[in-house]
Formats: sequence, C-alpha cells, structure tokens
Amino acid sequence: MPLILNLVLMNKLPTININDFDYDLPIESIAKYPLSERDSSKLLVYKNSLISEAQFQNIIDFLPKKSHLVFNDTRVIPARLNFKNTNGANIELLLLKPFDNTLEIAFQERQFVTWQCMVGNKKKWKADETLAFELAVKDDIIKLRLTYQNFENNIISFCWDNTKYTFQNILNLLGEVPLPPYLNRKANEQDKSNYQTLYSKVEGAVAAPTAGLHFTSKVFDKLNQNNFTKQFITLHVGAGTFMPVKEQNVINHQMHNEYIIFTYEAINSILLNLENIISVGTTSMRALESLYWFGVKLYINEAKSHDETKFFIEKLYPYNNNLNISVLTSLQTILKYMINNKLTYISGETEILILPGYQFKLCKGLITNFHQPKSTLLLLISALIGENWKKVYEFALKNNFRFLSYGDSSLLIP
Repeated sequence: MPLILNLVLMNKLPTININDFDYDLPIESIAKYPLSERDSSKLLVYKNSLISEAQFQNIIDFLPKKSHLVFNDTRVIPARLNFKNTNGANIELLLLKPFDNTLEIAFQERQFVTWQCMVGNKKKWKADETLAFELAVKDDIIKLRLTYQNFENNIISFCWDNTKYTFQNILNLLGEVPLPPYLNRKANEQDKSNYQTLYSKVEGAVAAPTAGLHFTSKVFDKLNQNNFTKQFITLHVGAGTFMPVKEQNVINHQMHNEYIIFTYEAINSILLNLENIISVGTTSMRALESLYWFGVKLYINEAKSHDETKFFIEKLYPYNNNLNISVLTSLQTILKYMINNKLTYISGETEILILPGYQFKLCKGLITNFHQPKSTLLLLISALIGENWKKVYEFALKNNFRFLSYGDSSLLIP
C-alpha cells in the first residue's frame, strides 16, 4: 500500500481497503487445542526488519534490554449459557456486558440483573416468552427466569429466587468457557484452565488475552533473574474482538467497546519506564494507547474548565486531534487528576481503532499470537510493522506456525 495517516489533519482519513489485509489461512494451521506445555510454543521474532524462529521459553534472549512488560490480568468468565425454550429448542446466550451497571456490581447482585447478550437461535425465543430453569445446588434449588428487557438489542433480564447466590455464583454453576467461534468445537474440562492466563485475576472477559497464555512460572523466573520488569493492567476482552471487518473501507467498521482499569501504581510504573514498554498482547496495547488519549482529554479539559472527563476513547479520536501533547505530560496529567480526586484507580471504555500509519505513543514492541485475515487486530499489526506484516505471516505459514488463540507466538519490535 503503504498508507500514512497524517494525524494533524482533522476529519479526513484515507480509504483503507480491508481486502489489502486478507491472506489464505488453511484450516490445518488453526490450533484447535493448546500444547501440553504453554512455553514450548514456537516464537517468531521480528526485529530490525529480520525474521527468525525460536521457542517461547527463550523469549528473554530476544527482548530489548530493560524491557518493561505490560500484561492484561483480565479473567475469562463462563459467559456461554445454554437453555431450552418451552418447546425444547436450544437457546444459547453469550454475555457481553452488564446493562446499566458495572461488572463489579452485576457480579454481586443476588436477585436481579440485566446483560446485553448475543442470542443464538433467537428466532426460537419469542419476545414475550419467559425461559424458566431450576438449578439444583446440594440441598438448594435456584429458580431462574430469563426475559427480554429489550428484544431488539438483546438486553436480557435474569431473575432468581435464592438470595444466597450471587450472579457470579450462578454463572460458575451454569456457564461454559466461551471459546472463539473459529475453533468450531465445544469447550471441554481442560479449557477451563487452558483458556486462562496463569496471572488472570480480574473477572470480566469473554475472550482470553491469548498472548499471555504462553507465559509460565519458569518464564517469569527467567524474566526476574534477568532484571526485566513487569506491570499488570486490565482490559476485559469482548466478543467483538472476533468480529471480521465487513465494511470495505475499514473506517466505517463499527468498533466494539472494551472496559479498562488502570491503578495509580500501574500508571506510575508505566511513566517510569516510558522508553522500554513491551505490550503483552493487542489488548494491553489498545489499553496503553487509550491511556495516553485519556490523558490528552484530561489535559484539554483542565486547560478549559477543570471539569472531570469521562474515560471513553472513541474509535477515531486519535485521528481527530491535532495537539502535540507528550506522553510524559499526558500521564502526569492523569496522575495529578487521580491525586486531586483521591482515586486509587481509573476505569472507562475504549473503542480505539489502530490503523496503519498510527503513531504509537507508549508501546515499543508487542508480544502477540497470529490473527485472523481481515481483522482489526491484523490492522494493528500493520500499524506497528507496516507492510512487513505480510512477510511475517508468510514466514509463519511456510514454517508451520500454529495460528489464532491456542497457536504460537511472535515478538514484534519495529
């Protein structure tokens, strides 16, 4: 192509054709199951425009000195639920996000909660039909009722009669691991642990931050022994991450929202390591870049009226801003805001779309798996390493790398 987006120009972006980000992905290259040893996966290393192959357990040999790794500690919830309607037809729900509530509150509700969902076999579930279900737990019976609060937008109300159980308890009893649709198989017992990173902590994702699946205690020990530092942030990965781009012009793609949490400690750690940040996964990268733009929003508002700014980064916000605000200024503004408002963390949402030509603010490199053709994640890879993404993917395919969520890894240093 290549495309260069002039971030100084406002409101006018070049056409980006999604067909330029297509490639042939054979079914046999998609890893349906993980390897028995997480860190025994292959590692493709792209550094100084050169490509080489290694094993993930040896990643420390290729990381830049003083690398500060930023991990996404989100934890996948059992978000896939299966029910039957009154005629016995199967209805499948995939929980997306709570409606009119935070995740923390929604999980702790003890009688009623509403969620936006994806509804499988929706034609079999009428708008006025209630799905009733009884769940036996030891000596208890939980009577659960599901109704549409909003049929058009798939807003589902869950109501249950036993207040001993939180909605999180019910999910753990009823739900299944929401494996990506391209695996084309049902989740098994092993997926409950295999589809979580070892450091997963904050529940809320419906998809795993799969770049982190390769990390083991042995790899972390090596990182510590070699004085590499790390920090954890949270971005709850949504089902939208699997959505292909159907619009020919990528700019028109409807981007999904994802929930982010940054602690004061994490932001301060990032600030102290600005020249050495390696993002573990595209989700961490999207969160980090969104953090910079939130600081920009705060800085602009402080200059005008000192009003609070909602942490929400719109899809094209980075391309509609002509201010040259340094990363240092942005992060310092956030920390000052948190101190003034006595906040130990900030949270919000991002729908940032990172396109070819985007100028990265925080991230100096990326650890990531191999992504689907015509996906926003592949666009992000192109933004990082340019047209060389094609060489990287050609090398991976020719050398039998395993693709997608349970596949092999890559280290990309532009």
